[in-house]
Amino acid sequence: MAALPVYPWRLAPDGMATRRQLRAMGLRPGGQDVAAEVQRPRRRRGPLVAYLYRIDKAKSVRPMTPGRAAALAKAMRARRTCPNCCRDAGYCIPRSLGMCVPCADSPNQHPA
Repeated sequence: MAALPVYPWRLAPDGMATRRQLRAMGLRPGGQDVAAEVQRPRRRRGPLVAYLYRIDKAKSVRPMTPGRAAALAKAMRARRTCPNCCRDAGYCIPRSLGMCVPCADSPNQHPA
């Protein structure tokens, strides 16, 4: 296995981008292998690593279909619905609480 080229942080060559940068351009890696990596040194731990992909091999992001949009909306609705009071909280329920903030703050909360 050949070693990947490693570049210092913010010094990646032109024509390469991270997944987030590709997404901002409306692209995705599209099955290509990692071309290189950039490393950001840290003091007491190992370096932060970001993988780079070639922009010329990237494919455009697949469009959102009505079925995918409906599935995403259903999943987000489930994350916003409090299992205790069964109401839409208007925000994603914190996993640490397991219920909406008013239910967690009330003194007579009932475990689900």
